[in-house]
Amino acid sequence: MNKINEIVIGTNNEGKYREIWDLLPNNIKKHSPKEFGILTPKETGKSFEENSFIKASYFSKKTNFICLSDDSGLEIDLLKGEPGIYSSRWSGEKNNFNLAIKKIFEKMNNVKNDWQNDSAARFICSMMLFWPDGKSYSSKGIVKGKISTTKKGKNGFGYDPIFIPEGYKETFGEMKPKLKMSIDHRFKAFLKIKKYFL
Repeated sequence: MNKINEIVIGTNNEGKYREIWDLLPNNIKKHSPKEFGILTPKETGKSFEENSFIKASYFSKKTNFICLSDDSGLEIDLLKGEPGIYSSRWSGEKNNFNLAIKKIFEKMNNVKNDWQNDSAARFICSMMLFWPDGKSYSSKGIVKGKISTTKKGKNGFGYDPIFIPEGYKETFGEMKPKLKMSIDHRFKAFLKIKKYFL
């Protein structure tokens, strides 16, 4: 198996780009779609895996590099798995996650007034490696936890300020990035594909 030494990280989301960059070994040359002026394709898949495949294959074909993409999101039991694959779309055109978080609280309050003991949730990440010759490899990471009743912490991005992982009292938004990165869904998905890099 040839080790990968140059890659395009298939996302235009800065927070996600930084987290994937940090997971990858230092000796790998990393590119961003922004270097090539490539916008993100429409995510028309019905699952995290399908959406990560759409992005990875698109960016790989456009740049002729191997691409690593991920599609990830938050599933909340009380909301029957919402927002799920629509996690980033809930933040609107401008990626305003304060709006998305407000929407989550409103929806949970509509289902149940006192939901703090019924707030089981999970973050899911599907990672996809795609080679210009059409070969692909997929992995998945899941971290279980619950929804915090208030936003806490300024670290991370997206829904991090309202997600408390199992076994911890802090939200991802309150955690030091190093700790979050060592337990989260993206890390778990990456562990399954890092053999291609190291």
